[in-house]
Amino acid sequence: MPAFPARKLGNWKMAYADFLTALMAFFLLMWLVSGVSPDDRSAIAARFKLGDTASAAASVPPVPAEATRLYSLLTLADALEKAGDSVILTAEPDGVRLDLVDTSGRPLFESASGALTPDGRALVAAIAGTLAPLPNPLSIEGHTDAFTLTQAGYSNWELSADRANEARRLLEAGGIAPDRVRSVSGLSDTRPLDPGQPHLAQNRRISLKVQLGEPL
Repeated sequence: MPAFPARKLGNWKMAYADFLTALMAFFLLMWLVSGVSPDDRSAIAARFKLGDTASAAASVPPVPAEATRLYSLLTLADALEKAGDSVILTAEPDGVRLDLVDTSGRPLFESASGALTPDGRALVAAIAGTLAPLPNPLSIEGHTDAFTLTQAGYSNWELSADRANEARRLLEAGGIAPDRVRSVSGLSDTRPLDPGQPHLAQNRRISLKVQLGEPL
């Protein structure tokens, strides 16, 4: 009587269990995403800087070890930990960028004004205390959303420049040496965090670049 190979009857059960696990994970992910607002999704995407394709990611210059160390140091700062979604930290090839963003729950700026709210002033003061001990040069950028201002002779260019200079004054009052500030610029709405959504609250922000290079 010919011998037949033993049939492995349990294999389909393992495959079925894997399928159910993947399906449960998928529905759990969909449930989590459904509870995130469009503004929060934009902030999350900006924080992680996800590329659209592998080729696009490959074209980004590598982040040097010095920037990685600086990024790691700043992530441990108590002020940044408490700031939550109001600060987006990004390691870049020439330094580390801190975006202090406006959110619906914590607006940093008075409406259509360069003045910071009490929350905004407190956040900038806390950031100043974190950056003051470091020797790195800084650059300061002001940004706006894409909504057009109604005030005659006062555009988003003036508004973003006023926000940058207001942040500079508060940073210097908080212990940042004036000669560390290498540039202050207003960029209007030309650099939204999410290019596809230029009207989001997060685009109203102050961007601080902690630069690499020779210490002062």
